[in-house]
Amino acid sequence: MAVTEEKPTRLISGPGVLLVWLYGVMVVGAVSRSAYQIATEFDRAPLAYSLSALAGIVYGFITYTLVRGGERARRAALVCCAAELAGVLIVGTWTLVEPSAFPDATVWSDYGMGYLFIPVLLPLSAIYWLRRARTPKP
Repeated sequence: MAVTEEKPTRLISGPGVLLVWLYGVMVVGAVSRSAYQIATEFDRAPLAYSLSALAGIVYGFITYTLVRGGERARRAALVCCAAELAGVLIVGTWTLVEPSAFPDATVWSDYGMGYLFIPVLLPLSAIYWLRRARTPKP
């Protein structure tokens, strides 16, 4: 008997394509912004710039898992999107409650206001899509 490998479930069909594009844009925005800020003015706001770099890494991983597809990738993306949402809510609230802790904005400051609130809307949309894209168990 030959063992056949199942093709991974595509996560980038329909709304998934838009998610990949949006996450891709956020990767470029967060990584390029934080790389420039870390290289030129890290001592001004190390926490803010480090959090922006972390956001870029999270966005990159989510983009990768969406493109990769499959049930394992879907679950990994779901966990990362939940962690991303928690980060946005924590940092967003922190920047409102204690603005002096952030001499410069992060990607997640004020719930992503500088990025048109995409940082808070994107993980919500992705979580919804990833839950719907779940592979039914046989």
